[in-house]
Amino acid sequence: MEFNTVEILGYASSLMVAISLMMKDIVWLRVLNFVGCVLFTTYGFMIDAMPVVVTNGFIACVNIYFLAKMQQEKSKQTNLACDAA
Repeated sequence: MEFNTVEILGYASSLMVAISLMMKDIVWLRVLNFVGCVLFTTYGFMIDAMPVVVTNGFIACVNIYFLAKMQQEKSKQTNLACDAA
């Protein structure tokens, strides 16, 4: 059984998304899921499957949005803690 680059990318994408869903830490889940979505988006372009590209591109954007929101909240809490001291 011989694999080509496109198939390897597809399997790597699936593996990354599957691993992300096993994370307990929401930040790691979102980061790994983002990487998986970017790989899937690339895979979708390579196989000319626009539904794969659109769906995973959207999910990647959702992950970035929530990661930025979490970072903003963390920064806000740090600033409040510094102000209280």
